[in-house]
Amino acid sequence: MTEEINTEDLGESIVKKLKTIYDPEIPVDIYELGLIYDVMVNTDYEVKILMTLTSPNCPVAESLPREVEEKIKSIEHIKDAEVEITFDPPWSKDLMSEEAKLELGML
Repeated sequence: MTEEINTEDLGESIVKKLKTIYDPEIPVDIYELGLIYDVMVNTDYEVKILMTLTSPNCPVAESLPREVEEKIKSIEHIKDAEVEITFDPPWSKDLMSEEAKLELGML
């Protein structure tokens, strides 16, 4: 008998883990910064994350997606993680959470 995994708890674990990853140039985590567009988990507990970067010339364009994949794979029950980078729609300050704007003195 396979163990039933609570997908809501799993989603919360993924968001919690994403909030530990910071943009190196902005002291705000990538989730609050609005860089995460979508998180999908299939029935095999494989995660696909659609995210963007603050700019196509971002200095961490190669290392940040790898860091996201590694941290998500470290969550219990997750079998695999893949990050897809998109620039459609392009990132803008409007995607930031109120918390991020407050942290950066934009409110």
